[in-house]
Amino acid sequence: MRAVQTGEGFREAGGCPADLRICLDERLREKEFGILDGLTTVGIRELQPEQANFRKVLGKFYHRPPGGESWVDVIFRLRALLDTVSLHYAGKRVMIVAHQVVVLCMRYILENLSEAEILAIDADGDVANCSVTQYRFDAQAGRLALEQYNIVAPLEREGTPSTHEPDPMIAARG
Repeated sequence: MRAVQTGEGFREAGGCPADLRICLDERLREKEFGILDGLTTVGIRELQPEQANFRKVLGKFYHRPPGGESWVDVIFRLRALLDTVSLHYAGKRVMIVAHQVVVLCMRYILENLSEAEILAIDADGDVANCSVTQYRFDAQAGRLALEQYNIVAPLEREGTPSTHEPDPMIAARG
């Protein structure tokens, strides 16, 4: 719901034509946390010690809690989404509104990052609420190149404070 509201706000502020339809796609939903949803890292250790151990052994990239997804699962659905986007919107500008793990997994795919590289970016800090990650097409390289990441300048221009405190859910979810 928040992502849709952000897209609508962008359109209403003149960021795109007023008659442009916002396309919803279930593949852009945030990572499913299953039985760990709503738990902090401490809560997982206390209430789900077996899952805490699995995550420690497998790592956050591959750990899939019961009823949830791993980062790899998110990456699989995003690869399918990108195939659809390139089929239907080739040569057009596209804006995708998403949350923490989806933004990071998109970077992993688009920048051909390693597991270690994307986990280091994640460890460096949360994706800020309403931040912008922007790519441009690099014709010489024949692919998208990162232009900006986690930029909150539009919020700052409007005098809107961005989130500075990490979401307690994100600490456990990643």
